Amino acid sequence: MDFLPDNETLSHWITHYGPISLFVLLALGIIALPVPEETLLVVSGVLMRQGQIDVSNAYAAALLGSLFGITTSYLIGRTTSKFLLHKYGSWIGITEDRLNKAHAWFEKYGKWSLFIGYFIPGVRHFTGLFAGITELEYKHFALYAYTGAILWVTLFISAGYFLGNYLPIVYENLELAIEIALGIGTLAVLAYFFLLRKDNK
Repeated sequence: MDFLPDNETLSHWITHYGPISLFVLLALGIIALPVPEETLLVVSGVLMRQGQIDVSNAYAAALLGSLFGITTSYLIGRTTSKFLLHKYGSWIGITEDRLNKAHAWFEKYGKWSLFIGYFIPGVRHFTGLFAGITELEYKHFALYAYTGAILWVTLFISAGYFLGNYLPIVYENLELAIEIALGIGTLAVLAYFFLLRKDNK
């Protein structure tokens, strides 16, 4: 999308402002602003390999930014769910009974979306919010959301780090590679939930 920063702009921000830029961009991106998070992580990995940013500080900033973003979404959902239910529930068809059913479903199956949602375009922006709205227990939220964040951050930073010697090729094909990877991940997740639902009929 044209309004999103390109790879060179992301590189400049990260090298100029340091790990704090990773924290802020990833946190805001997960909360719902249009930030190209996967690209940001891969570019960070490339810069780590080149020695332009410190590996441990940048990785910690990326992870903490992701955790902060998903937790903020969860808390927003958790603190506003009752207000929205009583204020607008009757208008949009949300009742206490339906919310309880949604809570039960999220406790049983939906918490997995917190883990795999990072790898599906657009999904990670809402999983934390829905977990909060359905009042998923924090310990369950933390287990799946934080584990998913660790895997997601590590995977994409590692991709950039180990492909750092092929920087021109990485930059040229980065968007396509990410789209393909996310597309495959989406199909895999949809297949998983289809089989899960079929087994429970």
